[in-house]
Amino acid sequence: MNSLSKLAAAVRAKRAILFVGAGLSMSVGLPSWSQLIEHMRRDLGLSEEVGKWTYQTLAEYYRLKHGSIGPLRSWMDRNWSVAAERIRESKIHELIVELDFPIIYTTNYDNNLELAYKFHGKPYVKVANTSDVVNADADLPQIVKFHGDFDDDESLVIAETDYFKRLAFQSPLDIKFKADALGRTLLFVGYSMSDLNIRMTLFQLWQTWRDSGRERDRPASFVFTAKADPVQDTVLENWGITVLHQDEADPARSLTTFLCNLLTEVRDNS
Repeated sequence: MNSLSKLAAAVRAKRAILFVGAGLSMSVGLPSWSQLIEHMRRDLGLSEEVGKWTYQTLAEYYRLKHGSIGPLRSWMDRNWSVAAERIRESKIHELIVELDFPIIYTTNYDNNLELAYKFHGKPYVKVANTSDVVNADADLPQIVKFHGDFDDDESLVIAETDYFKRLAFQSPLDIKFKADALGRTLLFVGYSMSDLNIRMTLFQLWQTWRDSGRERDRPASFVFTAKADPVQDTVLENWGITVLHQDEADPARSLTTFLCNLLTEVRDNS
């Protein structure tokens, strides 16, 4: 059985979790992180010559200067959105709904996944904080906002200290993720594999299984990237992650083709 068939079997059996990154939102026209950095730099009156920062460091400085992340969240809520019709027409979002994952984790703050489920008539429950974990309907697909949601400033993981806390893997959502992930196949899409937070997540899962002494029982996990990278692929495969590729010039088209192939494989063997 090849890798796509193994993944399709897990999806068909409702034993797969999807993990969605910024690439999915960018496919429908949302801004990149570089645009967020530019907005914060201008708002804070910082010259380009002063230095170069990650958006997490700038967001930390922004919170210190403004007293809260609220104004930035408001700007992002207004500007990090697309016309609802873009989501309705998005083939990628349609395919994700059709694949019918029982749980989707996303590090995106926007509500594009939620809109896609509504447009395609698929009930779901959103999980963004501890109360949502307690009250979630176990019979509905869950969209877990792993880095927070625009509806709740306190839930956002955006500034540097937010990420440091998240990397400790001790929050209620972290504990939920560990419980959800240990017995299921994982599929990561829309991520740059240079993202330290995602790499830490993958490493932590590998270490948990290795330390358990039962690594041979670990369900398969997969990362989809548009292009092969022998360095990244080798490191991830050492952590028990199978890297899948669909080599096309346009990342959105590459992901669309991959999800189409996965859905076909799921349906052909049902």
